[in-house]
Amino acid sequence: MANILIVDDERDLVELVKVILARDGHAVREAFDGVEALSVLGVAPESPEGFKPDLILVDVWMPQLDGPGLARRLAQAPKTSAIPLLVLTAKDQVTAQFSSVQSVAGFISKPFEPKDLRDAVARVLRKR
Repeated sequence: MANILIVDDERDLVELVKVILARDGHAVREAFDGVEALSVLGVAPESPEGFKPDLILVDVWMPQLDGPGLARRLAQAPKTSAIPLLVLTAKDQVTAQFSSVQSVAGFISKPFEPKDLRDAVARVLRKR
């Protein structure tokens, strides 16, 4: 299946998403804010050893580096610019914050049903 990175500061949600996606055979890694995600991906600090996901699930509001900031950093880095992003949000009016990031493949409103998450992930991965 796919390698997926989830970036969210809500640890319970991260664990739930990991369980849901692991049941579908995906390998899931986590980061709890944007700075940690950049490190896991080998973007900052730069490293060839970084995790290479097929998809990144990213929350909007996080400490240190929020979702829009992370999305812009990933879009600027050659090793991550083509990785699709699914944005997890509790707010309906955040799409404008991501409008300049071409790799955003969609939005998932929190709270979400497991089926909706699985369907969104499958839809994005089919397009790859």
